[in-house]
Amino acid sequence: MMKEEEKEIKEEEEEEEEVNPTEVKMSQIVMPSHSNHRRELSVGQLLKWMDSTACLSAEKHAGCSCVTASIDDIYFEQTISVGQVVNIKAKVNRAFNTSMEVGIVVVCEDLYTDRSWRICHAFATFVTQRSASGTKVQLSPLRPGSQRQQEEHSLAAERRRMRRVHDDIIKDLLSDRTFQQAGGGGGGAGAGPAGGVVAAEKTRVESVELVLPPHANHQVNTFGGQIMAWMVNVATIAASRLCHAHPSLRSIDMFTFRGPSQVGDRLLLRAIVNNAFRTSMEVGVQAEAYRGGGPNRHINSAFMTFEVPDAHGHLRTLPRIQPEPLHGERRFQEAIARKKIRLDRKYIISCKQAEVPLSVPWNSSNQVYLSYNNVSALKMLAARNNWQLNSEEDQVCLYTLEQQGSLSFRVEAELDVSAQRAFRLLGDLRNRTHWDRHYLKCDLIRSADKDDFLYRVVAPSVDPAPGGSANQDAGVLQEFILLASRRRPCGPGDPYVVALRSVSLPTHPSSPSPSSPSSPSSPSPTHRRGEVLCAGFTILATSKSTSLISYYNQASPEVLPYISTDIAGLSSSFYRSFCCCREYLTQNCLGPRDQDQDQDPDQDQDQDQDQDPDQDQDQDQDQDCSRLDYVTLL
Repeated sequence: MMKEEEKEIKEEEEEEEEVNPTEVKMSQIVMPSHSNHRRELSVGQLLKWMDSTACLSAEKHAGCSCVTASIDDIYFEQTISVGQVVNIKAKVNRAFNTSMEVGIVVVCEDLYTDRSWRICHAFATFVTQRSASGTKVQLSPLRPGSQRQQEEHSLAAERRRMRRVHDDIIKDLLSDRTFQQAGGGGGGAGAGPAGGVVAAEKTRVESVELVLPPHANHQVNTFGGQIMAWMVNVATIAASRLCHAHPSLRSIDMFTFRGPSQVGDRLLLRAIVNNAFRTSMEVGVQAEAYRGGGPNRHINSAFMTFEVPDAHGHLRTLPRIQPEPLHGERRFQEAIARKKIRLDRKYIISCKQAEVPLSVPWNSSNQVYLSYNNVSALKMLAARNNWQLNSEEDQVCLYTLEQQGSLSFRVEAELDVSAQRAFRLLGDLRNRTHWDRHYLKCDLIRSADKDDFLYRVVAPSVDPAPGGSANQDAGVLQEFILLASRRRPCGPGDPYVVALRSVSLPTHPSSPSPSSPSSPSSPSPTHRRGEVLCAGFTILATSKSTSLISYYNQASPEVLPYISTDIAGLSSSFYRSFCCCREYLTQNCLGPRDQDQDQDPDQDQDQDQDQDPDQDQDQDQDQDCSRLDYVTLL
């Protein structure tokens, strides 16, 4: 496993042929003063170094002072021992108007064995400080150079979208009746059977820290890394009170800085174990600042997951938690929701694209992460720079790409239709039956939200099913259950995106049910389920009335027969299909707006492409009372 990690680190370094101008590196040797009782680097100290490195990278691009707005979820894969070296690399992935995403990678280096392995990676959002006149500093766009930089630049918009809906995901899941029934009531549902029951109130920790000049950054505000370190400290104490041992911090949910604090402030840090599962527990931490007799200001919240390994490295079974009434019950249920979200996210996002099953079960709770994965996969495919031109006919080009044993193709042409109008027409798969002979039928199953839709597509079968014969499969049609995710441009130079991938639905099983053969939701024996791994359109405006339209497909066994003769040069059906698409778009380029598009996407872009996190924070503070109903920890 370690050799694979070292190989991956070296491959990433080799692929980075062009250095990001905002890149900052920091190397620190772990001294005893940086370690905990196990002579391992304390997470609090690591967070300080990570925040410092990321801030230097942000300020390198901005040319002015920046502050941390948030840090995405962090998963600590390994520990670091005294005497080993911590190498931290941070670089700006994308700059918006007044905010930017900074990617952080932490690698441990053992000087004696000459080995390196990854510890964690994270994405932090930084915002620029206001100028002396009170105006916000506008950031210059960052132009990606290498393929990896292009991928991160493109995916930064998706990650930004995820941050904005993070709290809504929790609310929606808690309001879902199915989840409420599965989550059960209080009393430690999902916890291990050993160790009895511990009242959550016994794990409560409250500590006050005085912000002194050494705790301040170069802007005289409390250093964000120091606040995070203090929060880790009280969370560790709370976890220790449950397990009566020394727990290990395994992951941290998103840190969100709601406001600043300065030298002279008192920081009130509160922590409590929200829920204990079989071998892990969630601790909620909240930081408030106050000065003199002034009111408390909520400046930060986080949720941390701890585990307790024994002397042999096996995880100990934890006692159950008995939540207190009202707020304790709410925290208890929210912890279950966050655990489910973490598992969904790890299942869908964290693993490599090739390892994700094609038809991931779709449901309302994992909808956001499936949508993220859907769009991200298409953007990463589009960002590859080693596409090979296979054939060209009348300026319609067919490209192919072979990577890791898979074959992908891209069909591309510039059409005389605006990108906005092409997006409206191609974004609704039901329109595709008008020009694509492979779409015999397309039914909308449901609208998940304004950007995500589920369709059932019926296509002619080209090859017989495995083990069958052409005669046996005569008349058998191919069926696809597709998730279509639409995205408008996040900034200048970004394309419109329509991403497609297969999902599975309980209402549309892939094989007939013997118990209910006449059920309308059961597939007909005349249909065979096919799979789409990654497909979709990117639509880039080249002028007000023209656009470059590209169709991508990572060919699965069910899709490859439709294009194999074109790739082999034996036919040009791709050209005929694109000509039909061009004719359809041209004929409808001045048609009425779609029912679900009652607002100009370009107007949406201007309003949404860079809502400043400073503004988001102000809105959060204005709505603090309403948000505390489901966010506040204590």
